[in-house]
Amino acid sequence: MMFRARKPLLPKAAAVTAVLALTLTSCGGSPQASDGPVTLRFSWWGSDTRHKMTEKLIEAFEAENPNIKVKGEYGDWSGYWDKLATQVASQDAPDIIQMDAAYLGEYSGRGALLELKDVDLSKFDQPVADSGKVEGKQYAVTSGVNAMVVMANPALVSASGVALPDDKTWTWDQLDSTAAAITQASGGKVYGTGQVNSDAAANLWFRQHGKSLFTGDGKLGFDESDLAEWYEYQAKMRDSKAVPPASVITEDATASIDQQGLSTGKFAMNMYWSNQLGALSKASGQDLEIRRPPSVDGKAADAQQFYKSSMFWSASSRTKHPAEAQKFIDFVTNNAKAGEIGLADRGIPANSDIRAAVVSKLTPADAKTAKFIDEISSELGGAVPVPPAGGSAAVEALTRYSLEVHFNRLSPQEAAKKALDEAKSALL
Repeated sequence: MMFRARKPLLPKAAAVTAVLALTLTSCGGSPQASDGPVTLRFSWWGSDTRHKMTEKLIEAFEAENPNIKVKGEYGDWSGYWDKLATQVASQDAPDIIQMDAAYLGEYSGRGALLELKDVDLSKFDQPVADSGKVEGKQYAVTSGVNAMVVMANPALVSASGVALPDDKTWTWDQLDSTAAAITQASGGKVYGTGQVNSDAAANLWFRQHGKSLFTGDGKLGFDESDLAEWYEYQAKMRDSKAVPPASVITEDATASIDQQGLSTGKFAMNMYWSNQLGALSKASGQDLEIRRPPSVDGKAADAQQFYKSSMFWSASSRTKHPAEAQKFIDFVTNNAKAGEIGLADRGIPANSDIRAAVVSKLTPADAKTAKFIDEISSELGGAVPVPPAGGSAAVEALTRYSLEVHFNRLSPQEAAKKALDEAKSALL
């Protein structure tokens, strides 16, 4: 279960992998632009609002590039990846592809994606630029960024009489003790925080201990003792009642956003991706605060914070128009008009100049998020490696066994052994 992404597990992943394995070969096109008119196919998923906005992006691009026409192919998330796998297998892939991190390693590894050598990434923080690299090659460009944060309801925190520590200096132990104090002060009516057992939180924990969720060569970046330590922290929060019972954690993970504990006033804090601030503030009726996640040593500069790519732009390795495909990706990434059209729909703009240019046009929640993204830019750790094939099943195992700890059905050591065995099998 990917942290607060609210997306289903990869659809028919085994079938997708099998189809790709049968058909894909690494190839590329000429980087030279065509002399005559060109038509590019562009596929994306999203809501009706995104479809209309993307059509405006296409119109703006065509206005500046009259010899290039862009034909849109779009749908919802549920059918997008099966359709793309079939198109790639039949050598009929779109020229430009809206890509997700969960699939980037699989498609690039099978030779389906074009190396993007001609897209300007000079205004990207280096870890953000590197997030689209696989084995040192740029196969994707981040459309926008989010960060993992602790969101807090100031009204509930104030009512508890418990002061939140400075988010630049608080530790994981302080998160536990502060949340436990809030739970106790409310008599159990409000829990200090919701779940802290996601794969994203685990990755941050591992990074702060010199490890990682995955490595650049597609393996697990931690061992059994590392995972047991993470599960021991889960047990600590369980026993202190900093977090709710396991049954509540389980229900909250699958609830709609307006029914989650932070929205209904049952949690004073919870960990989310920053782009969910607007929806959660609206659902809760509160001006929620964004706070940094804790660190091991109480130093934000050492917290190994990272930007999560909301999604990516990629191009097919079989495109007959690689120069024009990259020109389109460069436009939606670096053009000021494109930034004003897209705003924060695909995440806070990754290009720092575009981010600064559009911040006054963002909603209050998105503007607050953009400000936070800028504030932590000097605190970023290295780029998070692209998840390998099987990565989704691996992180699902980690989250599932963390719940076994919260239910007190397995010790942290027992859960770590079982979770690691399953995660390793998923990556084979």
